Amino acid sequence: MTRKIILVVTASVLALTASACNTVRGLGQDLESVADGVDEAT
Repeated sequence: MTRKIILVVTASVLALTASACNTVRGLGQDLESVADGVDEAT
């Protein structure tokens, strides 16, 4: 159950950050920061 919640939250954050990015470099940085956040949470 917890894993599903983490997955949904991660997918939501990715969708929000992808829509907020204007450049490919910005998208890469946002994805990296999200991955770092997930690593710290687990």
